[in-house]
Amino acid sequence: MVPHLVSRWPVWLFRCRAAYSPGASVQQKTWAGMSRAAPWGIVGTSPLVCRHRSSTSSRAPEVMLTHKRYPVRRLPFSVVSEEDLAAFERMVPGRVITDPEELEASNVDWLRTVRGCSKVLLRPRTSEEVSRILRYCHERNLAVNPQGGNTGMVGGSVPVFDEIILSTALMNQVISFHDVSGILVCQAGCVLEELSQHVEQRDFIMPLDLGAKGSCHIGGNLATNAGGLRFLRYGSLHGNVLGMEVVLADGTILSGLTSLRKDNTGYDLKQLFIGSEGTLGVITAVSILCPPKPKAVNVAFLGCPGFAEVLQTFSCCKGMLGEILSAYEFMDAECMRLVGHHLQLARPVQESPFYVLIETSGSRAEHDAEKLSNFLEQVLDSGLVTDGTLATDQRKVKALWALRERITEALSLDGYVYKYDVSLPVERLYDLVTELRARVGPRAKHVVGYGHLGFFQVPSRMVLSRKAAFLCPC
Repeated sequence: MVPHLVSRWPVWLFRCRAAYSPGASVQQKTWAGMSRAAPWGIVGTSPLVCRHRSSTSSRAPEVMLTHKRYPVRRLPFSVVSEEDLAAFERMVPGRVITDPEELEASNVDWLRTVRGCSKVLLRPRTSEEVSRILRYCHERNLAVNPQGGNTGMVGGSVPVFDEIILSTALMNQVISFHDVSGILVCQAGCVLEELSQHVEQRDFIMPLDLGAKGSCHIGGNLATNAGGLRFLRYGSLHGNVLGMEVVLADGTILSGLTSLRKDNTGYDLKQLFIGSEGTLGVITAVSILCPPKPKAVNVAFLGCPGFAEVLQTFSCCKGMLGEILSAYEFMDAECMRLVGHHLQLARPVQESPFYVLIETSGSRAEHDAEKLSNFLEQVLDSGLVTDGTLATDQRKVKALWALRERITEALSLDGYVYKYDVSLPVERLYDLVTELRARVGPRAKHVVGYGHLGFFQVPSRMVLSRKAAFLCPC
């Protein structure tokens, strides 16, 4: 079903924020009570190791209101009245939050960059409750800001003005899991790490893994088309999501929780909502294909003398590891120094200009170990790699992954951060960092680059000692 746009101001109102912060990452659109982009949807989530909310009552006033920091104006939406609150209480009894202290954490983004002033937060448990809420808001012309784990890094999950916050936190039920096909059906508010634990107990894994898995919601992952650390092996969510349930802005429920891998019956509407970043509807449930759990996982952490060697190592890696290669991440020396300084994580290899983390996942430990050993011997003998370490047990594997996953956390402790996630031709990836360093000069404490080389994306980060009134074009 294609939603019908009405001629008056609709309930959806959205924004697209470029990326400033004490942290910010890709552009992100979401519903809100202000004019910053294009129509309709759900917010995304996505951060760090077990990234939980850190806002407290004593710290909230430190964050400037978004509409005072940015030149935005409130569109002519209605203001929530006592009658509206009574109507919401009938729809979701006991789950209408108006206490300012409880609202603080939901009004401020994780990186404490932006702050809204919403006075109402609603916590539905079902798609039907979401539908009733959005239908009512549509009729009353009330602006709505859907919110998942509120762990995004561009402020897209928090209000700009006084929008109603629609939280999916209580929509956290696993509906079904099929032990043969590996198809998981769950609500959108399920935390990614909890889903991972659920399917791993049944010898499957989630097709995506993020540093933010301890807090981010699967609905937000879909809304932002999160790539994550397993993209190289399992591909994007466009290929792994089989079905979806979505509530449109007028309350219409699009129910498409199919469990068929091939379905030619009509339009594949779910593809429109994956990556829609809150512009098309609130994702309330998802059907997703989970791959079998690998029986052997190895992680190598290597030092490289230059970015050219990082690229050549990647080419060698694809050729020699082939089907067992599941992740290839890189980071520069500055990232490693900041992780060591702020998080006290020890560098496992000798100091190098660049580092790469390689993960393999397979079904036979002996087979994978032999391939990995041959690969490491090749890159060390050729000079592409100057030093390295290998982990096979789970504790050491997690320790090596922490060096990559917690970079953003370290940067946020170092100062005010401008963040850009940029996809470029692989040979040009690091040029962005060197050119940005030259452009900003001493005005930046650090300009760093790291990311998923497997799908040619480099998050570029610029750390300042104080807030700056400029954005550098890239």
